[in-house]
Amino acid sequence: MKQYTAVNWNTPDNDYAGLFWEQNIRQFWVDTEYIPSKDIDSWKSLEPGIQDAYKHALGGLTLLDTLQSHTGMPKIIDHIDSLQNKAVLSFMCMMEAIHAKSYSTIFTTVCSTPEINDLFTWVQENKRLQFKAATIDKYYRALDKSQITDHELFMSLAASVLLESFLFYSGFFMPLWLCGQGQMVASADIIKKIVADESIHGVFVGLLAQDVYKRLDDKEAAKREMNELMHVLYENELKYTDEVYTDIGLTAEVKEYVRYNANKALMNLGFDEMFEVKEINPIVLNGLNVDTTQHDFFSKKSTNYEKATEIVHLRDEDFQLAVENYI
Repeated sequence: MKQYTAVNWNTPDNDYAGLFWEQNIRQFWVDTEYIPSKDIDSWKSLEPGIQDAYKHALGGLTLLDTLQSHTGMPKIIDHIDSLQNKAVLSFMCMMEAIHAKSYSTIFTTVCSTPEINDLFTWVQENKRLQFKAATIDKYYRALDKSQITDHELFMSLAASVLLESFLFYSGFFMPLWLCGQGQMVASADIIKKIVADESIHGVFVGLLAQDVYKRLDDKEAAKREMNELMHVLYENELKYTDEVYTDIGLTAEVKEYVRYNANKALMNLGFDEMFEVKEINPIVLNGLNVDTTQHDFFSKKSTNYEKATEIVHLRDEDFQLAVENYI
């Protein structure tokens, strides 16, 4: 009879699983804590072209987060030995589902039902976006077998890192760019939470990939395939950026941001940077700035736009002051 093992957090499997578990817990949030309806006036003030780019950017993000929550993370979990690492990945999987739902929370505020339906049709029909998903999914599907090679596991982990640390960011650019100018700020609070999550997801899965890479017999073959995958995704990402951002004149800035995050993904995997980066649009960096809110990415979870969770209603007797207190 097979013996099943219980996860034992009292004996660390490695020197990072516990840290990432605690960090994920500190960052936990749900979309219903936030009030994107505060952005209705801001949304109405935006030009139609910017509104379209915003919707398409978030629609693309929804697809990628859906892929990560329904396919990527679950399949990776099956092939990770450490029970503590599995636990961290399971928490991240849940957060990916929350991310995917959060975009719909924003859409409900700014779009009509027909507009939302048209947007999701666009997601299904956009060839560049579908290519992104299909390319990553191919590596996830390699994990369908009960027995896989370390090379297959490494490439699946690497694909996951490229998705989380690289492919999301052409979509993140738009809400951060608007927030940096004081527009769509309430909705951007949700986006900032997602960016913070994806940041630690990419680092954690990158560490798992590095552990697998160390035990590969043919490291050069794996590195070569990973570089080829990066180049294929990068070329597609440039074309996707053209489709979403050309009409509003932001393609150059977005591509610079894409290259910056492509390098971050490579560093998460333990490899050298591949792309030359000049300067990131300062408005986007301002959109990431949390000085005006009540949280930072790596400590607290609360923000200016978080809903009250405990409401105490005033009563008539609250205004009846005791005279003796003033004598």
